[in-house]
This record gives sequence, C-alpha cells and structure tokens, in this order.
Amino acid sequence: MKLVRRPFLDDRPHGIFASRHPCRPNGIGLSVVRLLERQGRNLIIEGVDVLDGTPLLDIKPYIPRFDFIPVASEGWFSGRPLRTKPAGLE
Repeated sequence: MKLVRRPFLDDRPHGIFASRHPCRPNGIGLSVVRLLERQGRNLIIEGVDVLDGTPLLDIKPYIPRFDFIPVASEGWFSGRPLRTKPAGLE
C-alpha cells in the first residue's frame, strides 16, 4: 500500500494520514455530521464524508468545549481554493 498519494484537493503528493484519502491502511475515520432525525434504530444524517460500507464504530455528541479547536491549523491545505475532484482520482 502506498502511504503517499495525491489528494484531489492538491496537485502535490501528501501522506495519507495528512489527508482524507480513501486508501488508508486503517478503516477508522472521523466525521462531524448533522443529525436530521431518528427513525427507530436508524439515524438520518447529512454531511458525512465516508465511503459506502464504512463501519460505524462510535457516535458522540458535538460539544464545542471538547471538539472545537480554535488554534488548529489546516496544514498543507491552508489557503487552498476550493476545487472539484478531477476525474480518474481515487
């Protein structure tokens, strides 16, 4: 497995742990989503950025005191303009 890939948000390669690239050696990711409603045991959400079939391990409420990090840096993505995903990339 290649640990350095070119993400669709940049033309330069970056380590997969420094991006949201789908080819990760571990199946664990993190997404902040909006809960729209609950239908029995099913949660209806929006804003998830995972691939279909990704296992859900845990659900936690968003608590700004714990989850919001105002001094966090965007790293290599800082200042990059928004762009669409080029065809042919994973």
